[in-house]
Amino acid sequence: MPAPVRVALVEDNQVFREALELLLGLRGDIEVVGSVEDGTHVVELCRKLEPDVVVMDYRLPALDGVQATKALRDACPDVEVVCLTASANLREVDALYEAGAVACLTKDEHLDKIVETILSAAGRQ
Repeated sequence: MPAPVRVALVEDNQVFREALELLLGLRGDIEVVGSVEDGTHVVELCRKLEPDVVVMDYRLPALDGVQATKALRDACPDVEVVCLTASANLREVDALYEAGAVACLTKDEHLDKIVETILSAAGRQ
């Protein structure tokens, strides 16, 4: 059995972040290695913990998801970014892809779809 996909979460909503961390942590194929509440700490987190995938919120304090994704992809090009957002218009979603995100899902997406997207981003699907 391959090692679990190492995931880091970037989410300012503490309740959502903790719930997602708990739900993903119940799976054998994903390991949540860390989380931060804003985009300013994502590069430091990724350099320290070396996740395979970062699940990034779009609307974040300080750096938004686009800025944080760009900074992350510049600093840690091997880390894939999956955006998870409550709402983003087409222009915002396009900006996320241009910054280097490999997928963008809404937060009300079924957990199985989120997991499938994380595994796919890590090359496991």
